[in-house]
Amino acid sequence: MMGPEGVGELRDLLFFLLLCLTLLAELLEMTTASAQGLDGEGDIVCPSVCRCDEDFIYCNDRGLSVIPPLPPSATVLYLQNNHIDNAGLPRSLEHHTTVRVIYLYDNELDDFPMHLPPSLRELHLQDNNIRVLPRTALARLPLLEKLHLDDNSVSTVSIEDQAFADNPRLRLLFLSRNHLSSIPSGLPVSLEELHLDDNRISTIPTHAFRGLSSLRRLVLDGNLLANQRIADDTFSRLSNLTELSLVRNSLQTPPLNLPSAHLQRLSLQDNNLIHMPRGSLDGMRRLQRLDLSGNNLTTLPRGLFRDLESLGQLLVRGNPWHCGCNLRWLHDWLEAKGNTITVRGFICQTPERVRDMALRDLTNQMDECELAAAGGGVGTGVGISGNRVSGGAAGVISTTLSPPQGSLFTLRSKRPGVGLPETGLDYTLSSSGVGKNLALNVKPLSHDSIRVTWSVAQTSSSFRLSWLRLGTISAMGSITETLVRGDRREYLLTSLQPASSYIICMVPLVSNSGSRSSLPGGERESNEVPVCARTETSDPSRSDDDGEDESSDQLTSLPLAGIIGGATAIVSLALIIAIFCWYGHRAGHFTSRGHYSHSSSRKSKHYDDYIESGTKKDNTILEIRGPGFQMTPIVTRQPLQSKPVREDYIIHTIFPSNGTGLYKPTHNMTNSGYGTNRGYREGGIPDIDYSYT
Repeated sequence: MMGPEGVGELRDLLFFLLLCLTLLAELLEMTTASAQGLDGEGDIVCPSVCRCDEDFIYCNDRGLSVIPPLPPSATVLYLQNNHIDNAGLPRSLEHHTTVRVIYLYDNELDDFPMHLPPSLRELHLQDNNIRVLPRTALARLPLLEKLHLDDNSVSTVSIEDQAFADNPRLRLLFLSRNHLSSIPSGLPVSLEELHLDDNRISTIPTHAFRGLSSLRRLVLDGNLLANQRIADDTFSRLSNLTELSLVRNSLQTPPLNLPSAHLQRLSLQDNNLIHMPRGSLDGMRRLQRLDLSGNNLTTLPRGLFRDLESLGQLLVRGNPWHCGCNLRWLHDWLEAKGNTITVRGFICQTPERVRDMALRDLTNQMDECELAAAGGGVGTGVGISGNRVSGGAAGVISTTLSPPQGSLFTLRSKRPGVGLPETGLDYTLSSSGVGKNLALNVKPLSHDSIRVTWSVAQTSSSFRLSWLRLGTISAMGSITETLVRGDRREYLLTSLQPASSYIICMVPLVSNSGSRSSLPGGERESNEVPVCARTETSDPSRSDDDGEDESSDQLTSLPLAGIIGGATAIVSLALIIAIFCWYGHRAGHFTSRGHYSHSSSRKSKHYDDYIESGTKKDNTILEIRGPGFQMTPIVTRQPLQSKPVREDYIIHTIFPSNGTGLYKPTHNMTNSGYGTNRGYREGGIPDIDYSYT
C-alpha cells in the first residue's frame, strides 16, 4: 500500500497534468480562431491578406478583385491600386456604419459605387473609368464632405440634374482631368473648394457660379478659356474667394471684375497675357502671392500695385521685360517694399544696355531717368536706352520709352485720365486743333493708320496722347492712351478700324516738383485743356471700287479706230481660214476620184484578203434604215489568170429591219429594183451573188 506521502504526490501530479491540458486547449482554440479571422466572441478581426492597425485597414496594392470581409470597427479603408470592379464591392459594405474614409483610387470601377456606407465623409475614386454621376448613388452619402473624381471619364452631360442636391455637407469636389466642356450645374452651396483643371471648358457664363458664396478655392488650369468667352461678372459673385488659378489658358488680359475683398493667391502664369490694365488689381489688399510667369508682358502700368499692401511673393519670370524709364515707378515701389516682398524673374530683356540685369539692380540707370526729367533745359541727360538729349529746345527725356507703334504701351480704361469732348455737342472738330501752348494736326495715311503731328510753344517732359473711336451711339467707349517722349513731334497710330471716325487728343505733362497731385512716374498734368482733332480712316472696299472704275474708264476710252481695226482683223482671219478649208476640200475631192480610177486599174488580187466593208459576221450592223448593198473586191492568195478588164466582186445583200428584201438584176448593176414586201428566201435570192465587170 502507498503511504500518505505518495498519495499527495500523485494528487499534485494529476492536478498539474489537468492544468497543462486546459492551457493547451485554450491555446489551440485561440490559434484556430486566429486562423479563421475571429476573436473570442466570434467577430472578424482582420483579413489575412491585409494589415490592420487599430481601426485602419490596409488592403492596398494586394492585387485584390473583391473586397474581403472587414471588421466592424474599421473606420479608414485603404483599397487603392487593386483590380476591384463594381462586382467586387459587396452589398454588406453599406452595413459598416463606422467607416469614415475609403480609398478606392486606381481600380477598375466603371460606375459610381452604389453600396457604400452612409457614414462616409471622404471618398477617393480617382483614376478609374467612371462616366456617370447618378443622383441616386450620391443620395446614399448624405454626410459626404470630400469627393475625389480626378482622372475619370465624367462629361458635362453625364452629371445628372441636381446630382448633388442630397449632399448638403460637400465641401471639396475634385473633377480634374475629365471630359467637362462647361461648369457643372447644380453644385452644392456648401462647396468651398472646386478643382476643374485639365478639362475642355471654353465658356463660363454669368450664372456658372451662382449661389457658391462659400467657395474659397477655384482651380481652372489647363482649359480653353479666353477673354471673349468669359462673362464680365463671372467671378464677381465669388465674394469669399481666397485663391483663383487660371494657369495654362488663352487669356490676353486678366478677367474683368475679379473678386478682390478676400483674394490671397492669384495665378495667371502660362497664358498669353500682353497687357495688365490699370485697375485690374484694385482693392486686392489681402493678396499675398501673384504669379504672372510665362506670358508676353513687356511693361506694367503705373499704379497697378497701389493696393497690394500684403503682397509677399511676385513671380514674373519668362516675360520679355523692357526695363526703360517706363518701369521706374516699379523699381521705386520694390525699393520701398524692401525685404517684405520676394520677387522672382524680373530680368530685363531690352534695351541691350541692361539685358539680363534684374530690375532691382538698375538704381543708377533709374537715377539717370530722374535726373533727365528734372534737369529742365540745361545740360544733357542720358536715359536707359542710351540716347543723349541736349538742353535748350530739345527739352527733357521722357519717363516712358517711345513705342514703335500705338499698341505697345497703350492702356485701356473705362475711366480715362484725360477727358475727351462730348460727342453730343453741336460743334464740329476738324483735322487740326490749337490750344494755348500746343497745336495738333492729324492725317489718315491708310485704312488702319493715322499720323499725328504737333508743335508746342514751350518744352514738356512728355505728352499724354489719347484716342477714341466713335461708334453709332452717343455713349463713349473705352479710351486708348499712351505717353510720348517730350522731344518727339509726331506719332503713328496703327491697327485702327477701317472706315471709322476717331477723336485724338493731346495734353502736355510737366515735370514733378513735389506736388501731391503728380502722376506716379514723377510727372503731373498741366492745367491746359486737352487739344483735340477729329479724322476718319479710309474704307478699303471703296478703294477697290475706285480701281475698278478707273479700269472701266480706260476700257471705254479706247479709240474707235482700234476697235474697228480689231474687228477687221478678225473678219480677215475668218475669210482666210474659210478659203483654206474650201481649197482643202476641193483637193481632197480630186484625190479621192483619182484613187478610185487607180483602184479600177489593178490587175491582180488575193482572194482570202477580202474585207467585208461595213459588215461583220456577228451581224452587228443589221439595224439599217433603208435597203442597199455594197461591193467588196475579192483578193486571192494565188494570182488569177490574166483578165485585163475584169474585176471580181462579192455583192452582199443587206436587208433592212422591216424585212423588205433587195433585188439586183444580173447584168445591170446600176438598175437595181426593189422587191415586194417579202423575205429574200421567198424571193429566191441567194445569200451571195456573183457579178463580173
